[in-house]
Amino acid sequence: MTKFDEATQAIRVDETTYDVCLDPGYSIGGPLNGGYLMAAVLRAVVDASPHDHPVSTAVQFLRAPRPGPARVRLERLKSGRTATMTRATLLQDDTSYIDTLVTTATLGDDASEWAGEPPVTMPPVEECLTLPDPKPESNMTLNAQMELRFDPPTIGWFTGTPTGRPESRAYFRMTEPQNPDPFIMALAVDALPPVVFSAGRRGWAPTVELTWHLRALPAPGWLTLIGRGRLIRDGWFDEDVEVWDSAGNLVAQSRQLARLGRG
Repeated sequence: MTKFDEATQAIRVDETTYDVCLDPGYSIGGPLNGGYLMAAVLRAVVDASPHDHPVSTAVQFLRAPRPGPARVRLERLKSGRTATMTRATLLQDDTSYIDTLVTTATLGDDASEWAGEPPVTMPPVEECLTLPDPKPESNMTLNAQMELRFDPPTIGWFTGTPTGRPESRAYFRMTEPQNPDPFIMALAVDALPPVVFSAGRRGWAPTVELTWHLRALPAPGWLTLIGRGRLIRDGWFDEDVEVWDSAGNLVAQSRQLARLGRG
């Protein structure tokens, strides 16, 4: 079992209740990463489902949970031959922190009937850049859990030269060697810096709602994350992310709505 598997482990209490322990190693300046929290919830949902894979997940982030013990409460809404729909709530001290609707199904390994091309062409991994390690006092512990190698223009914001467009692109893998699985995919869709950084905005950008779809089981190796936004307005922005695997397959899609930071 890898560190990520342990950090997202869900222990069954009964058929509708699972215990989890939220790991402080996945924080972004204090709050825990939303993708990590989704992965912990999905462990419980998949374990309780007759189907193997979370193909659609819609999450409302009600408030930021703290590291430590938490509980996932499940309500099965419908179950059939091809899909099961479940409501899952993450609680601490009987307070709801995350509310999700999850559809599970079982994906196969058939080839795509039709597939589009990536919206941009990434440079080779060796030509991409990493950001400097954060200072210990920043409490950015998430960075130690994963590797991101960025398409150089999309981190110009770090040196004061943002592109002016909401975009972020990088190769992604876990620091500890591990083939990507559906739970790592939950982390991957929320792993990029907010796309508004490249549009010239800074500061914490909390996600309010995130929906993502697992489209195929990923091949081993680097994942490619391509993020972009369509509108920044009235203190809100959107962020779409596509995840492509090392074999060139589109394996996940997400869209989130988030608040602009004050930085």
